[in-house]
Amino acid sequence: MFKNILVNALVNLGDVVLTTSALALIKKNFPDTKITMLVKPAVKDAVIDNPVVDDVIVFDYRAKENSFGKMRALVKEIRRRNFDLAISFDRKLRPALINFFARIPRRVGPSKVFDDNKSRVTLLYTDVVEISHDLDKTLQAETYQEIVRKFFKLEGHAEPVFPKKFSPVADELLARLPEAQFKIALCVKGTFPLKTWSKEYFAEVVRALRKNFDAAFFIVGAPGDRAYAEEVIAEIGGGVENFCGETSLTDLAELFRRADLFITVDTGATHIAATTGVKMVTIYGCTSPDRWHPINPNAVVLTSREPCCPCTVRAEQCPTYPKPACLQNVTPAQVLAAAKNFLRV
Repeated sequence: MFKNILVNALVNLGDVVLTTSALALIKKNFPDTKITMLVKPAVKDAVIDNPVVDDVIVFDYRAKENSFGKMRALVKEIRRRNFDLAISFDRKLRPALINFFARIPRRVGPSKVFDDNKSRVTLLYTDVVEISHDLDKTLQAETYQEIVRKFFKLEGHAEPVFPKKFSPVADELLARLPEAQFKIALCVKGTFPLKTWSKEYFAEVVRALRKNFDAAFFIVGAPGDRAYAEEVIAEIGGGVENFCGETSLTDLAELFRRADLFITVDTGATHIAATTGVKMVTIYGCTSPDRWHPINPNAVVLTSREPCCPCTVRAEQCPTYPKPACLQNVTPAQVLAAAKNFLRV
């Protein structure tokens, strides 16, 4: 039916990884269809050379920095490529306008994708796919796939796909670790405070694992996480390598492939790790594990399921902040039990 599809995914890393499950479903049913993804610069490594993505357009814009000029140039470029279908996984105004002015004949988007609020952006679509399930109780990857299933009238499911590349950087970083039987990766900081497990809890877990296992530890994250990671390492008492900001996304995936265990909060790295099959323990605070848990049979998900969760409040609005109940009630003992089960296998 469609031979040249543009996919809008101007979203954060975790969501971009999850959207690839929907693209895998398209490729499975229409292997000759060309899929081009429109993404932000920070996530481009997740889709360049990805087996389910044929081409990538990176849209680098900032609202107050000549965004109109960049939009106009992008509209011209997209029109030149003669796409016959655009699929929006983000329901954002900017890409919807770009697709409209680029005159893509079919423009598909969901009635809802991140929340239940109605949006006038759907007026710019030629086809609106009705999403009727409860978002908080459905895997986000399934929501993306539901858009594809309903529009193309398909059945079945698929899993997220991440590029696999040789990484000398992973070799160099792991060479900094002391010799040990196990390599344990940590991601200690979420994108906002209600996702971030306490430094004291992480320190307790690492110290206990050191007593029971011959293990070397390293922390991964974005460049902006580096200072916080140093604070966690200080709380632990040192002896943990800080790799924050030293990897590309594909380097990060290779680190996970070589790790024996990954202990993490809910963040984009969680979904990259899930595609590698690494054994992992994921700690959820204010977000719904029913919606965001890693698609990995080797993953254990821990949550306290507070009555106020899931929530979207700011940290200062949380009645139990700065020690939010949703994170405080996931205890080091729970994380240790899950980690020990993995390491004793």
